This record gives sequence, C-alpha cells and structure tokens, in this order.
Amino acid sequence: MVDHSNIEKTARILLNSKYVTALTGAGVSVESGIRPFRGPGGLWTERGEPPLNGYQRFLEDPDIYWDNIKKRRQNFPNRKKVNPNPGHYALYQLEQLGILKTLITQNIDDLHNVAGNKNVIEIHGNSKKMRCISCGTRWSREQYYSDIDSKYCPNCMGIVKGDTVMFGEPIPKDVLDQCFLEAKKTDCMIVAGTSAVVQPAASLPLIVKRRGGTLIEVNPMSTEISDYCKVVIRQPSGIFFPQLINVINKMK
Repeated sequence: MVDHSNIEKTARILLNSKYVTALTGAGVSVESGIRPFRGPGGLWTERGEPPLNGYQRFLEDPDIYWDNIKKRRQNFPNRKKVNPNPGHYALYQLEQLGILKTLITQNIDDLHNVAGNKNVIEIHGNSKKMRCISCGTRWSREQYYSDIDSKYCPNCMGIVKGDTVMFGEPIPKDVLDQCFLEAKKTDCMIVAGTSAVVQPAASLPLIVKRRGGTLIEVNPMSTEISDYCKVVIRQPSGIFFPQLINVINKMK
C-alpha cells in the first residue's frame, strides 16, 4: 500500500496547481488486459520490434498495406472487447473536478476517450481512426470503411492510412504542436504508466520541470524521470488514482 501521506501530498499539490496535465503510457492500459510493447510480458520483447522503416515501406507500396487491412478486417468482429479500468475512470473524474486540464497519451487503444475524458491528445494516434497523411483529416475506422473505403482521401486525394504512428513516421504536426503547447502551460504533470524513454513524449515532463513545474510519477517501477519527481507512487494507476479521487473529494 502507498503511504496515505503521499496520497494527501499528491492531492494538495493538484488542488494548489493552476494547470495540471497527465502523460500516460502502456502501464495504464495493462490493467485492462492490454499487453505492453516493451518490458516484461511485452509483445515486442517476445516477438521483436517491428521494422524501423515501416512508414517508408508503406509509402513505397500502399497497396500492400491496404490488402493487409482488408484481411485483418475479417477478424475485427472476433476481437476481444477491452474496457477502461478504474485508473481510466479516475482520470476522467479528475477532469470532471476541473483539476486535470489535458491528458496526453502514448496509448492507441482509445480507452481514455471511452472512459469519458474530453481533452485527450493521442501522440501516437488512435487504432480506431484513419488519417490522410497529406491533409491530416481523420475519420473513425467504422465510418471510413462504411462510407469511403479507399486508399485515397476524398478531400485531397492524398494517401490514407491508420491513424497510429508507424516506425519512421513523423508525429503529425498538429498533435506535436498541441503537446508542446500544453507542456509549456503546465505547472504540474502526472506521469503514469510510462517508461519515459520514448521521444518525443519523454521530453514533455522535462519541459515542465525546466519551467519550474512539479512532476508526479505513478508507476510500479523506477523510470528515467523518477529522480526528477516531487512525488513517486510505486503503485499501479488503477489502484492509486481511485484512492486519490477519494482524498481530493474529502479535501475540497
């Protein structure tokens, strides 16, 4: 169990902060049954990382990508439904309380949106969306397959791909600009369930720290930014965040 004084300390920091953001990673979704990519039990740890030139290969032959999409679509109805966990719902409550202004996630699973958060920035994209790489228009996969179902964007005739960012693909400029803008406004950032090593997301807490902001880490394991954090919570987010909400509600 986390020392109750640490929960209260976190609650006080959040209540006294003017602009709180959260940066979440794979650890937040592990509790929903989604395997991480790296680390113990990770998909890439088991199978090896995808090729680093994935985006370049896509650009060279989008037809191969679209053929694979059509094959995978046959299995979509059989996919196991994954639901948000208590950590997701607590972060939504933190937003509802007016404390959490923006949530930046490295996850592509859409679970923060399903849980109810409105101000979500998906730095690595969303697996339930399609995106034109030329004009940046986004659609839900279901809508795109139903109404358009073409590799060409109906708006600009650019090439369309899944919204998730491939290896070798730049983070979309609109998303990256949003992330840096939020980091510069932030005086307190909660860093939850991320190893804080993958760029550019890993640079966001450091921007906050350099500008005199406070970092709070929620992660069962030590990370690259642990030493920079004012509070370190060695507990899964799904256990800690509901406790935090209870304490905040008593303090308000």
